[in-house]
Amino acid sequence: MTESWVNYAERIGVDLHLELSGPGGRRAALTRALREAVRGGRLAPGTRLPPYRSLAADLGVARNTVADAYAELVAEGWLTARQGSGTRVAERARPLRQAVGAPARAPARARGPRHDLRQGRPDASAFPRAAWAASYRRALQAAPSEAFGPGDPAGRRELRETLAEYLARARGVRTEPDRIVICSGFAHALRLLFGRDTPGGTGGWGGPAGGGVLRGPLGVEGYGLGFHRDLLAAAGVRTVPLPLDEHGARVAALGRERAVLLTPAHQFPTGGPLRPERRAAVIDWARARGSVVLEDDYDGEFRYDRRPVGALQGLDPERVIHIGSVSKSLSPALRLGWMVLPERYVEPVLAAKGEREGWASVPDQLALADFMAGGSYDRHVRRMRQRYRGRRDRLVAALAERAPHIEVTGVAAGLHAVLRLPPGTEQTVVEAAARRGIALDGLAAFRHPDGPASAGDGLVVGYAAPADHAYGAALEALCEVLAAA
Repeated sequence: MTESWVNYAERIGVDLHLELSGPGGRRAALTRALREAVRGGRLAPGTRLPPYRSLAADLGVARNTVADAYAELVAEGWLTARQGSGTRVAERARPLRQAVGAPARAPARARGPRHDLRQGRPDASAFPRAAWAASYRRALQAAPSEAFGPGDPAGRRELRETLAEYLARARGVRTEPDRIVICSGFAHALRLLFGRDTPGGTGGWGGPAGGGVLRGPLGVEGYGLGFHRDLLAAAGVRTVPLPLDEHGARVAALGRERAVLLTPAHQFPTGGPLRPERRAAVIDWARARGSVVLEDDYDGEFRYDRRPVGALQGLDPERVIHIGSVSKSLSPALRLGWMVLPERYVEPVLAAKGEREGWASVPDQLALADFMAGGSYDRHVRRMRQRYRGRRDRLVAALAERAPHIEVTGVAAGLHAVLRLPPGTEQTVVEAAARRGIALDGLAAFRHPDGPASAGDGLVVGYAAPADHAYGAALEALCEVLAAA
């Protein structure tokens, strides 16, 4: 005998499903189900159970059946019953996964590095909680009811309109709201553009199996994030590394690639913008080949010693897909990004995104729209630009004093610096830093496996991640490692 799954305790706020099955009648089945719920941890110690009448009505059994089951479990010590307090799960009833007699322990946590100098991580302690909470509250209060139902896979209109204005003003992007698609970040954008097969045989994130909006081969910079290369490889996209120099990717090496992925405002990780003649050249290549340029504008807001470099998209909105997010400016935890698309790609991207899956949170979208429209985003970026510039200056000054043999490059923008090392020393220094509890990366970690080691030996040091109170100690530890090296 089996009853359907039921919500047995709505009245007291506990949501637990019971399956009444097996031999012995309904009382035995109910006793067994409750005992297993306690034993398995689904009913925590101290949880108040519903009255006989309520549970009997929910399960469609007699009131005496529930009373008898409760009484049996009280006698066995699984439950307790007191006048005026109702029936509760006994405090001594613990799930079997904890050894009998073993003291309760907090769940183990992975220990992080003592000093976090990894790239790409903003200062999490600087998230503007009060301003964001105010925007969130205003956005929820002003949101129409339809915002909480099935919506537009392109993203909320409020955010796309705000982004179109902001990107035009701050990054020189030429677009309109209907050409912007909201996504969950840069990796999500790549999945939508290139597709990714899933074990079930359908394309990742709603796209067709084995397909995508774009196809390879894809030109990429000779140094970049391995995570992105792995994602593309999983989608069956062949990446062709472009050589790098101090002026960015050497785009003259492009040939029959169908697209190219660049970080033109601030090459990652070596630093420096793509020089003007190369920006023009890659647009000419895309026009001549019928190809497209993917622009990763990952830290476009953070410029220190030079005027901001406008988005490459402004040169030709029909040949450049501009991709950005708030992962560096606000927090990667928000999972909010955007694609500014040529007109011909809008519908294919929306089809790949699907009707319901892969959407960013609507309340978060509405909050970001309010945060930007009210000026809070600009104020936060300006504040963080000053903070990160101060961090960078402290890093440069400390190295000049403690390790003057180390050249520092790529510091005019972004959230990281490149520390040049003598040939053949990179791995040794990275290992020495790890022994001191310093998390950072060597340049070799970002080199395309098919490309030359043109950047030489070096460290990629992120100066944004540590909180203000921890930054000094992180610098001290880094300087000690470099001085010894």
